Amino acid sequence: MFESHPVDRDVMLDQFNVLMGEILQTGLRRSRFRPWEIGILLDVEACQLRGPARHKALSDYQDAVQAEFEKGARLPRKFSEFLERQD
Repeated sequence: MFESHPVDRDVMLDQFNVLMGEILQTGLRRSRFRPWEIGILLDVEACQLRGPARHKALSDYQDAVQAEFEKGARLPRKFSEFLERQD
């Protein structure tokens, strides 16, 4: 998980979902990101998935993070950690 200062879980999940929406649908159009968002973006890029496999993995990742937040998580785990657990 990425380190961050304390943030309300609901706010964090909302921010995560906005980021994932940008990645999956509209593309990144803003120039300012929170440190944990940059961590996720770099981690996603480092995994080098492309095309439909990337889209499916990111969608599944978003679902997994949402489920983790429902169980009490405070920060999203890394995309690469999610992929490792899928193998």
